[in-house]
Amino acid sequence: MGALRFLRVLYVQVLIAIALGIAVGAIWPQLGVQLKPLGDGFIKLIKMAVAPVIFCTVAGGIARMSDMKAFGRLGARTLIYFEVVSTLALAVGLIVGRLVQPGRGFNVDPAGLDPTVAQGYAEKAAHGEGFVDYLLHLIPDTFFGALAEGQLLQVLVIAILTGFACARLGEFGDRVSGVLDDVAKVFFSIIHIVVKLAPVGAFGAMGFTIGKYGLEALVKLGALVATFYATSLIFVLVVLGIIAALAGFSILKFIAYIREELLIVLGTSSSESVLPQMMEKLQRLGAGKTTVGLVIPTGYSFNLDGTNIYMTLATLFLAQATNTPMTLTQELSLLAVAMLTSKGASGVTGAGFITLAATLAVVPDIPIASLALLVGVDRFMSECRALTNLVGNGVATLVVARWERDLDRDVLARELAHGPDAVRARPLAGAEAD
Repeated sequence: MGALRFLRVLYVQVLIAIALGIAVGAIWPQLGVQLKPLGDGFIKLIKMAVAPVIFCTVAGGIARMSDMKAFGRLGARTLIYFEVVSTLALAVGLIVGRLVQPGRGFNVDPAGLDPTVAQGYAEKAAHGEGFVDYLLHLIPDTFFGALAEGQLLQVLVIAILTGFACARLGEFGDRVSGVLDDVAKVFFSIIHIVVKLAPVGAFGAMGFTIGKYGLEALVKLGALVATFYATSLIFVLVVLGIIAALAGFSILKFIAYIREELLIVLGTSSSESVLPQMMEKLQRLGAGKTTVGLVIPTGYSFNLDGTNIYMTLATLFLAQATNTPMTLTQELSLLAVAMLTSKGASGVTGAGFITLAATLAVVPDIPIASLALLVGVDRFMSECRALTNLVGNGVATLVVARWERDLDRDVLARELAHGPDAVRARPLAGAEAD
């Protein structure tokens, strides 16, 4: 009976599914590649509910705020935190790349690489938007268009506008915010149903990854992959660990609390696949609904710690592998460029690789054809990027909530002490007040 109860736990099921996916992809590669629709289908089911959850949570939260200046302060502090920590992540990747030099000894001749392999990514990067175009892209063409297309930042914009409008409407706005809360509960319930399919999605995604790229690709560039995973782990435990400690909680307990979400991300290589669950858990940890609703979605474009580490580390790897000399001034220029190009990445699988292509396009010393070296292992590093991004955004939410005095520290301590096992048996923090 104990074993059966253990197998009913979601994170155990996901772990087993990941192991089976690896085995199928390694033994029957063609079958593994054909499993891709399972992973894609699961992510699409989750993304189906992401936009409505963000809209209802943010709009309803702002509608209940009596002090609009407080919301402006929340947004400013969120962006300041994102910029500081993102810069730290870029710097860590740059420092490790200089010290470890994972590309040393490859001696790759760029002329011997197939330029068509990286051409598709380079073209996508070349079509990237300027700063003004990027700002205009934040404005959706229609109100429902952003919701239909799942554009998170556009959804955030219309949610903020809706929240402000409700706040101006007095009693009627209060009734609207109540309706939004009720609608959000429906979509969270949908998420709870869909997440039961996480083992199927993880099995399909992992089977595809191993079947398509093979373990040989992982072994061939193992030094880079190992360096990236180790650097990300150090960043989470040391940098984010210190930030978490200053905010009054343990990074290890927090990681244990979101272990189900981390395993789903490991299987699907997409942090967006657990966005609604993370929003719910952060509220259970005592963070205010408005803070959670603003920080998490914004962080998916502006606070991608794993992607930032990857960009500077991978760029130095390519320079070292192709024997392209880079001075300290050029490396600092790379850091400055990456601070801008990293803001274009999102939680979707593969976005980090396209952003890397955009960075190389701005730093012409490194041949763009060298991207072909990373194609085979990028999917393996995508998992680590997504995991680091998820932890980083979770920590950011709790820190900003503490900064804004919108964090119930007693609830946080109690929840982290109890762990996630009894989460569904306890109501959301502040639910009684709603």
